[in-house]
Amino acid sequence: MKTATDQHRRSFWLKQLHQWHWISAAVSLAGMLLFAATGFTLNHAGQIEAEPKVVDRKAQLPADLLAQLAKGPEDGKRPLPIKVEAWLDKAVDADIARREGEWSAEEVYIALARPGGDAWISIDRATGAVEHEKTTRGAISLLNDLHKGRNAGKAWGWFIDIFAGACVIFAVTGLILLQFHARARPLTWPLVGLGLVAPVLLVILFVHL
Repeated sequence: MKTATDQHRRSFWLKQLHQWHWISAAVSLAGMLLFAATGFTLNHAGQIEAEPKVVDRKAQLPADLLAQLAKGPEDGKRPLPIKVEAWLDKAVDADIARREGEWSAEEVYIALARPGGDAWISIDRATGAVEHEKTTRGAISLLNDLHKGRNAGKAWGWFIDIFAGACVIFAVTGLILLQFHARARPLTWPLVGLGLVAPVLLVILFVHL
């Protein structure tokens, strides 16, 4: 027979678990919807067609800025001079944001990969000719790349880490709550077991490792 102390302890832990469970659910709700939806689109990526849109822009670097490039290295990687970056942003709508360029004697090439597309910019160091190409593959491609954290930057990487932690807390507290209520719900552990065994069997039987 449970004592008053046991009942109090059970009540305390149930309250704590419910609190952590709903807080983690609230924090991760939007992320779970996003990652669940993009899990579906990634799984059917071959069936969801997206026509890439390519925009190509050209410009001519002013002589004073071309002189700044002439002072740069002839090999290696480093960012462009800040004034050159600012000019490129206005001239060809290229947000370089201090990314490193690949310097050679002939040109400076900056890769501008981003979620849902790709981009690059090339500057001829002899003539100052600038070419900027940007490819956009649509909203679904953007969301798929965010799902994978592809070219999304450090801030998005931190979001994924925090979201993953919230999901772990949500799942673990949910599992412990199931244990608390399992006695009154006979199907609890068979359903949990099914959720564990089903993907394992699918991997063993149908996935070629």
